[in-house]
Amino acid sequence: MAKQSGRPRPIPTRKRRPVAEPATTPAPARKESSRVARRRDRRKAEIVRTATELLSEHGYQGMNLEDVAEQTDIAKATLYHYFSGKDELVAAVLEALTVDVNTRLEAALELVRDQSFLEQIRTLIREQVRILTDTAPEVATVFSWPKAWPDAFDEIIKDSRRRHDAIFRRVVEAGLAAGEFDCPDADVALHCLHGVLNQSSLWIRPSFPAEKKEELREAVVETASRMLSLKQAA
Repeated sequence: MAKQSGRPRPIPTRKRRPVAEPATTPAPARKESSRVARRRDRRKAEIVRTATELLSEHGYQGMNLEDVAEQTDIAKATLYHYFSGKDELVAAVLEALTVDVNTRLEAALELVRDQSFLEQIRTLIREQVRILTDTAPEVATVFSWPKAWPDAFDEIIKDSRRRHDAIFRRVVEAGLAAGEFDCPDADVALHCLHGVLNQSSLWIRPSFPAEKKEELREAVVETASRMLSLKQAA
């Protein structure tokens, strides 16, 4: 039997496999992806704008995807890359209008946030009438087709109105709590207020001279705001 050496045998080392680096998207590819997304968003917004014009002119029943595609200068088949059908496109129009109107109202309100609640509600009334009769008249025409909407849009339209009403309601309820307003029923007052605002688009005509329209808008502000305060009316 061979005599073993007293020297310890070296332990063989195993070569480690290199650890793969996590995959990363090259910077140029990310930029390209971002550029494509922005281009898609711009085209989608253009489609919504065109659909808004057609919807305001013809109502839901009179609007069709062929006209939207033609006026946006794309093939109808391309339209389906952005929206699954007419109802999804119309829903996008309603959402875009709701967001636009509410953003304008909140911006106007922010400018008078430190003033009285009466001045705040007057500012909201003034801005809403300006939207309906000047800066975005398509809002009035799109939302003035209540009998032509399919049942599928009931909840969408109700949600839009709730979000819009909430801006006015917040000021009215704060004014009541502060003692500035003394209307007996906030719900009734708000229903009446929205009725006045919606009707303003019917008799403040786009063809009126700018001075006449401004005069009528201020008359609406003065009259509508009085519904919230008997003290002011006196």
